[in-house]
Amino acid sequence: MSQDPYNVLGVTRSASADEIRKAYRKLAKQYHPDRNQGDAKAEERFKAVGAAFDILGDEEKKRKFDAGEIDAEGNERPFMRRGPYGGTGAGPFRQQTRGAGPQGGFDDISDIFADFFGRGGGPGSGRQRPQPQKGQDIRYRLAVEFLEAARGTNKRVVLSDGREVDVAIPEGLRDGQTLRLKGRGGAGVAGGPAGDVLVEITVQAHPVFKVDGDDLNLDLPVTLKEAVLGARVDVPTLSGSVTIKLPPNTSSGGTFRLRGKGLKDPKSGEYGDLYARTKIVLPSKPDADLEKFLEQWSPAQENPRATLKTGTG
Repeated sequence: MSQDPYNVLGVTRSASADEIRKAYRKLAKQYHPDRNQGDAKAEERFKAVGAAFDILGDEEKKRKFDAGEIDAEGNERPFMRRGPYGGTGAGPFRQQTRGAGPQGGFDDISDIFADFFGRGGGPGSGRQRPQPQKGQDIRYRLAVEFLEAARGTNKRVVLSDGREVDVAIPEGLRDGQTLRLKGRGGAGVAGGPAGDVLVEITVQAHPVFKVDGDDLNLDLPVTLKEAVLGARVDVPTLSGSVTIKLPPNTSSGGTFRLRGKGLKDPKSGEYGDLYARTKIVLPSKPDADLEKFLEQWSPAQENPRATLKTGTG
């Protein structure tokens, strides 16, 4: 038989909803199986705490329990109406105290059936064995940095019931994906399995890397000298800098492909590519020598804007 939920949570019947919730969180954290591995008594206590909160944490169930309409397991009690002969019951059996009369009497009409068919069963008992039910799922939103999601990491979060759980972020996790922590949610009812924790991931944007499926894109700043004469330049990647050879006369928009330097596909295990797009950057301050050179320089190429079409003829 289930214990009185008020006694299980250690609160009075006048306790507020907030007091009940705080008591549940404290006890659930104290007796959670993760903190009491191999302790059968703690596990039973954890289940009892969850079952008690299932009653008292629900406003309608709490009202029914306080009114005697349901028991500590949430099952409806047999409906006992008043008969025409007074007392309770469906016939001429007046409610008496056991042993008070010459016939001994009965506590109530349900005891008649209990004597014939055994306690807790038989026609008219109105009692059913509670069916096992899965515990409630708990949802949590978790924001992670781009590099944490790209490389993989572990996060510890505090759930709404006060419990701490570790969340393993797999390499290549994408924005909007949901991680399921099976059996880490609310306690099951009547021996049912525990619910799950569903962690919805929000991946924060990165100032350099731009995501395109499994591929990454970035703008690669180069100086005018590097673009004209060619150079060896460093390109940042998820696993560290990689040096590439910039050929002479590289224009802005030149794209270099670094194979396997993109994001990992969690399903296939393969990696995308990284595309570095050159962007010529002039000096932040005026350079007198450069200005003098360009004033005297006569480029051999034609107007680079000659190919542009405005559609006006």
